[in-house]
Amino acid sequence: MARKIHPQKRSTSKRAKSNRTRPTRAGRSRKKKRGCPIVGVGGSAGGFEAAMELLKNLSPDTGMAFVIVQHLDPHHASRLPKLLARVTSMPVTEISGEIQPKPNQIYVQPANKCVVCRDGVLTLVRRSEKVSHTIDHFFESLAETQGPRAIGVILSGSGMDGTNGLRAIKSGGGLTFAQDEETAKYNTMPQSAIQAGFVDAALSPAEIARELKRIAEHPYIQQSEDAAEEWEKEQGLDDLQRIFLTLKKHTAVDFTFYKEATINRRIRRRMALHRLERMDQYSRFLRDNPKEIQELFGDLLINVTRFFRDDRVFGVLKKRFIPALLKQKDRKGELRVWVPGCATGEEVYSLAICILESLGNAAAAMRIHIFGTDLSEAAINRARLGVYSTSIEKDVSSQRLQRFFRKLDSTYQVSRMVREICTFARQNITADPPFSHLDLISCRNVLIYLGGQLQRRCLPIFHYALNPGGFLMLGPSETVGPFTDMFELVDKQAKIYAKKILLGRRELDLQPYLPPKLKVLPPPQTTGDSEPGDFNSQVQKVADRIMLGAYAPAGVVIDSNMNVRQFRGKTGPFLEHSPGPASLNLLHIVRTALVPDLRTAIHRAAKTGCPVRKERATLKHNSELLEITIEVVPFKAPASDATWFLIVFDKALSVKPIGKIKKNGRLRHGEVEQLREELSATKESLQAIIEEQEATNEELKSANEEIESSNEELQSTNEELETAKEELQSTNEELTTLNEELSNRNIEMIQINSDLNNLLSSIQIPIVMVDGSLTVRRATPTAAQFFNIRETDIGRRLTELNPSVRIPDLESLLRDVIETLAIREKKIRDEAGRQFLLRVRPYRTADNKIDGAVLTVLDLTDKQAQTTKRKKEK
Repeated sequence: MARKIHPQKRSTSKRAKSNRTRPTRAGRSRKKKRGCPIVGVGGSAGGFEAAMELLKNLSPDTGMAFVIVQHLDPHHASRLPKLLARVTSMPVTEISGEIQPKPNQIYVQPANKCVVCRDGVLTLVRRSEKVSHTIDHFFESLAETQGPRAIGVILSGSGMDGTNGLRAIKSGGGLTFAQDEETAKYNTMPQSAIQAGFVDAALSPAEIARELKRIAEHPYIQQSEDAAEEWEKEQGLDDLQRIFLTLKKHTAVDFTFYKEATINRRIRRRMALHRLERMDQYSRFLRDNPKEIQELFGDLLINVTRFFRDDRVFGVLKKRFIPALLKQKDRKGELRVWVPGCATGEEVYSLAICILESLGNAAAAMRIHIFGTDLSEAAINRARLGVYSTSIEKDVSSQRLQRFFRKLDSTYQVSRMVREICTFARQNITADPPFSHLDLISCRNVLIYLGGQLQRRCLPIFHYALNPGGFLMLGPSETVGPFTDMFELVDKQAKIYAKKILLGRRELDLQPYLPPKLKVLPPPQTTGDSEPGDFNSQVQKVADRIMLGAYAPAGVVIDSNMNVRQFRGKTGPFLEHSPGPASLNLLHIVRTALVPDLRTAIHRAAKTGCPVRKERATLKHNSELLEITIEVVPFKAPASDATWFLIVFDKALSVKPIGKIKKNGRLRHGEVEQLREELSATKESLQAIIEEQEATNEELKSANEEIESSNEELQSTNEELETAKEELQSTNEELTTLNEELSNRNIEMIQINSDLNNLLSSIQIPIVMVDGSLTVRRATPTAAQFFNIRETDIGRRLTELNPSVRIPDLESLLRDVIETLAIREKKIRDEAGRQFLLRVRPYRTADNKIDGAVLTVLDLTDKQAQTTKRKKEK
């Protein structure tokens, strides 16, 4: 029973609400536009019965609104709402004006209008008599407004309407269904969407109804945007990382650095289809179902493309930028274009058509190569075939359809002239080497789905791949980011950038990114008391530190450049900073009296690699004359190959005060002579060391100049090798692509050859094909008997053979047909008197060139006998 709200309480509630923080206008409009989930149901011939069955099995409390769009006669009022109302308890309304969809209600399109969804409101627009794509128009507007909350259903019908609409819904994160071929009265419409790969599940109308009921209760449909963000925060990063590792193991593609929001939305979409609500459940489900791995992989590769997407961009490209590129080329030059993320090839063929239109009659002289690459093998295979539904009529003009396409039964195929200049291959732009020497790169549907790290990786690759003066074309929501030093914006609206020439060479990383490793937590810290052994070792370390500080000799540790890296003990008596700039060079801070002996000892230790000891070096300190022992010990650290030196200064025990050496105010004669000898020896040693040092400095200076020159040469050589390596990788990638294309064409040729052989063997009419030199190319089995052609005669001239029926002037007849292009007929007889009709017509190649003739022999005797028999029977 509903609880009543008293007026006083109601006013209090209102005041409380007014005191709360009000949502912003943007937030309010977004919440209003979101509304309830909307299910679009499209159908044509046979779709009425399917819609009746769908509504009959559909639960009336799904919380979703249903919009039914049918191909109806515009000149007669529709009775569809009344008929549908008989099988469902939900209200059925024919749309008139603008309607805000409400949950658990059904809305039907009127007969003479088209319905679209704008800002969450159903609106009628005028119907176009030329193009009947009412389902596509509604589904595309539904995808734009509802995003992941849009659901598309295609029921029985003929034609291709609805295929592009389902593509838009699936690309926006919505769910798509189609009626299976077994229950569809006319299966052309659902079959087109299924074959295009835009249908999540093909079911009967009753099964679709039950699936809609289940999906309506899933958080993916019911959650608000804030709830979806909260859900993403609650999921463990380890589960997402496991999904990435599973994908990489089976597809060799790492999605770690793709946009997280896009990845999460696509994963949640797959979870909704499989009745899963937590990411850890989906991670386990993915590991156990290889088919689901491919389905998720296809969902993550968003194939949003169509012919001449954004007319203004292609108009500017054709009018301004393609002519600018052609001006840089010779008449017989080469124009190279790359389209990464080409999906099913529409953009590749659109660029090819624009280039061919710009070249006009000069297209035959220019070499044109357009490379289309994508991660999806299925999309690449569709692009190679170049076969598209009739829905491309709304994107491609009738003139272009007539010139660059070939009409098949219910599809269009890109002409051979366009397909021959386009090469498709599977490639990962973040891991595989790029193409090189390109004039144009069109990357309009890739960067927006890549994270910052992958974007910073791809743009330098694009800069390297472009020729000077080349152009980079990005999507409307994409920029070059921090790489403004590489690209200059030349058209803001079309997002076209020109390559800048860099003064220095930037490093190009062609190694794939590795997924981040899972963090390993450190072992937990123990909170109890330390072990006795640990305590004893700590006490020992402290005691050792005290002993070394009190009794160890003074010393320093220096590197190979004589820079002091560590002071040990009391070094005050031996080291003294001199006035001037601060320096840690040992020869600059050691006392002057010790410099000669110290330099000699260090030089000898570095040369021999053995410890060197210098005794009885004298030093005046605090009015005392000290005898110093200097020891230099070279050593190497465990983790380094560099040589270090330990310098130890040791004072002698006997210290002579300077004042004590006087007697009666005079020095002893022997002591004076000793001092003179020592001073002379010291001067000589110092002079020798200085000369040796100067000579060494000159040699080092000369060697340093040579090393610098060699280093510059090596650096230049290294850059050349790096460039050659990158070009080799690019060339190898191009050769791989061409080899793949050639392999696919060989497979096609084998299939065509098999079909032709089967066709010729099943024909009971003698047919012979000869080339321009009258050499036999092919012959049917009956022709082999008629003209006495054996297997070894293929490749011989037909006139050299001896046919069972004499044909006078056969060579002149064949020459006449090849030269005049006229069809010739001639009656001939065999020895038994049977009459035949020999018909010779020119042999035309796919390029409409004449390269031989085709001979056909008809048995007139059998025909006359059959005609006489029929007359008698009458």
